[in-house]
Amino acid sequence: MSRDARWKALLELLVERGRLDVEEAAAELAVSAATIRRDFDRLAEQQMLVRTRGGAVVHGVSYELPLRYKTARHASEKQRIARAVAELIAPGEAVGLTGGTTTTEVARALAVRADLASGSPALTVVTNALNIANELAVRPQFKIVVTGGVARAQSYELIGPLADGVLGQITLDVAVLGVVSFDAVHGAAAHDEAEAAINRLLCERAERVVVAADSSKLGRRAFARICGPGMVGTLVTDRAATPEEIGRLEEAGITVVTV
Repeated sequence: MSRDARWKALLELLVERGRLDVEEAAAELAVSAATIRRDFDRLAEQQMLVRTRGGAVVHGVSYELPLRYKTARHASEKQRIARAVAELIAPGEAVGLTGGTTTTEVARALAVRADLASGSPALTVVTNALNIANELAVRPQFKIVVTGGVARAQSYELIGPLADGVLGQITLDVAVLGVVSFDAVHGAAAHDEAEAAINRLLCERAERVVVAADSSKLGRRAFARICGPGMVGTLVTDRAATPEEIGRLEEAGITVVTV
């Protein structure tokens, strides 16, 4: 296992459990205790965790794993969701993409759609996510509009009044939201209030809103509200979503697509 893969696995275990012992982590990852101690020390230096005697705990009360360490979580589900979301977008449309691992997969699914290989442009993509803009900028079939703003390190998203200024001047056919949580009562939410504000503005500028979220995000609440359920037309999620949760969302008027 590479160091990056090991760090991702350690941080995911830490998010799930709140704390990890060195011996416990070593057994889980089938590596030596000395390797785990070094990993914990390096991650503590980057303020990704807090070192304790014999182990580590999560950094802070509300822990948000940076985007670069989230990519392995529910990867196959996110790819299926992304392909289904990409199929909901028609050639020639203006699409807003928020940041996140699932929306990054949506951008990749759009990039390989054969019917979008030509056009002038085939799609206009508006995003506040630096990594998405970077991936799509080399695709001549896409017109890429980046909002501007101040970069947020955890998600690569641009936030603040500069982003507000750009989004206030455009209209979108569809906004695709990546979320931390989605609930039939409270709607879509993120960890950070400035990020949520930009995502909310994307929704307000769009004719329709699609939430792309794996089932682990459903029925949960997070700190910063993006929008209520009434603003969302479609949710695309995976088949592990419970019938009860799907039922609540459908009762709220949301079309639920499971893949």
